[in-house]
Amino acid sequence: MAKGTFGERLKREREMREVSLNEVTKATRIGPRFLEALENEEWDKLPGGVFNRGFVRAIARFLGLDEENLLAEYDLAHGEPSLPTPQPYENKIPRPPIWVPMLALLGLLAVLGGLIAGGMYGWRRFVAYRAAKRAPASSLTPSSSPESGTIVASAAASAPSSAPNGSASLPLDLSISTSAATHVRVVADGIILVDGDLLAGENHHFAASQQFEVTAGDSSAVLLELNGQAMPPIGTPGASGTIVLSQKDLRQAPVGTSQP
Repeated sequence: MAKGTFGERLKREREMREVSLNEVTKATRIGPRFLEALENEEWDKLPGGVFNRGFVRAIARFLGLDEENLLAEYDLAHGEPSLPTPQPYENKIPRPPIWVPMLALLGLLAVLGGLIAGGMYGWRRFVAYRAAKRAPASSLTPSSSPESGTIVASAAASAPSSAPNGSASLPLDLSISTSAATHVRVVADGIILVDGDLLAGENHHFAASQQFEVTAGDSSAVLLELNGQAMPPIGTPGASGTIVLSQKDLRQAPVGTSQP
């Protein structure tokens, strides 16, 4: 738009309506010097920016002109582009780094692994506790494990029991003394009490209610006493042998006792 066109039109529209500058000032509260600066396009006398555009809108509204068209003419004359429509503010939350969810996943897997391992450990402890609770209580009768010959406790042969016919019988006490090292196996009422090597000079006592079965690698190295009574040799001296001792052997044994 050529210089003077906007100001001339603004002045012409005012004069066509026979409105003075003072009347425009009273209606729009715009100072007369600003009105004259607009009509003369003396931009340096105006405050500039949004104030100028506000003046143009107020004058157009008072004179009954189209505000947008008059603002467009003002922008062309003043060389000031129309202000763009402000875009709504978007508060975008930044995406977390990719390692954050991976670290969270690893932490979750670690927690699950710990829970599974703890559950398995607790279950094993519970099973071991149940097994130990069901195991027979330890007794006063010593026995040995088959592998090492170590003397351990056995509950099966410690308590006296009744004879098969229901009549009362004395509990059997077996004393085994060794004069030389040899392998000895002792079974009391069907339960293995000893199955290992005994050293020379050892002496052990075992209890049963019905019978003993004794096996020795060297028959001459073992001396047996049943309830304090000496028993016959297990077998031929220097050879292995097995003997079964019961209530019957106790009754048939000769009178007298031997020193352990």
